[in-house]
Amino acid sequence: MLKRVLVVFVMLILLLVGCSSNKQQDDALNNNDKHNTPLIQQENDELEVLAENLNIPWSIEKSDHIFYLTERSGSIVKIENGEMERQTVELKKELATASEAGLLGFVLAPDFKQSNLAYAYYTFEDRSGQFNRLITLRFEDNVWREEKILLDNIPSGTYHHGGRIKIGPDGKLYATVGDASDRKIAQDPNSLGGKILRMNLDGSIPNDNPFSDSYVYSYGHRNPQGITWLPDGVLYASEHGNDANDEINRIEAGQNYGWPIIEGDEEQDGLVTPVFTSGDDSTWAPSGMDYYNGKLYAAALRGTAVLEFDLELGEYREVINGLGRVRDVLIEGDYLYFISNNTDGRGNPQENDDKLYRILLSEVN
Repeated sequence: MLKRVLVVFVMLILLLVGCSSNKQQDDALNNNDKHNTPLIQQENDELEVLAENLNIPWSIEKSDHIFYLTERSGSIVKIENGEMERQTVELKKELATASEAGLLGFVLAPDFKQSNLAYAYYTFEDRSGQFNRLITLRFEDNVWREEKILLDNIPSGTYHHGGRIKIGPDGKLYATVGDASDRKIAQDPNSLGGKILRMNLDGSIPNDNPFSDSYVYSYGHRNPQGITWLPDGVLYASEHGNDANDEINRIEAGQNYGWPIIEGDEEQDGLVTPVFTSGDDSTWAPSGMDYYNGKLYAAALRGTAVLEFDLELGEYREVINGLGRVRDVLIEGDYLYFISNNTDGRGNPQENDDKLYRILLSEVN
């Protein structure tokens, strides 16, 4: 009888230890899952909506506490103290209505507060065809007016307009240009298509560009839509692949990034392979991009997320999802800002889409 009691007692102890161990394992797994789960799945309360009912927004710019967003349909939305104002843009050419086209890249001049000057990239059509152009815009009498053409007749087509513009730490204006659905021009040194371009703010060609008398800074691109710089001046760009094989590239002056000769992890002498790629079986459709603390943050359209790329570890993960297509990101101070793009004809608009969001970077790291 005593032996039977001892056996039962030992079994009870083992059962309690096992339950405790299983609970600890479950807690650890749950904590680990929470750490790796994108924020929207966690229903994070820190995510704020700063503006809604946007019409296919494309670029985010910020001056102090005021936001300026371009809409592909041809407006600039000003957001100040929670109030949204859709401002008129008067262009000298008619905006193209082709897929992915319209009023795209936008950046404020360094002296914007004094000059009311900005730079923009848009797709137009006239009797001679469809093209992209880089211009200056001047804000006067509550209207943005096209003032000066910096670069005209940039290739455009059915798709792949590129369109991101940024002022680099060197004070030059950079523009991403797609291959306009004509892949061969990405390798053509005489074409502006499939390139990243670099110019002075007055539209002239910098003397230190890698090719003589050329705006071309790098080539062999399919449809780059995001650029950002590290604090040491190193340039990175995001690029749409062909169905899959989307890319994050480290950009160096004069280099060939391979399209359409190679893509993804493929290698060939004289061609640059990306730092990150989505691979043969998946796609991000990466667009706007920014940098913070050793990591790149990229908007993902078909990936429907904000992606974080760790440059030291060579790994990436989703940090935001559940909001649909994401077009652009901006990091300033302690915050990550991003815009959804569900009203572009390829998404599934949610209530009051599209929106400008804000979240503390500490909540995504």
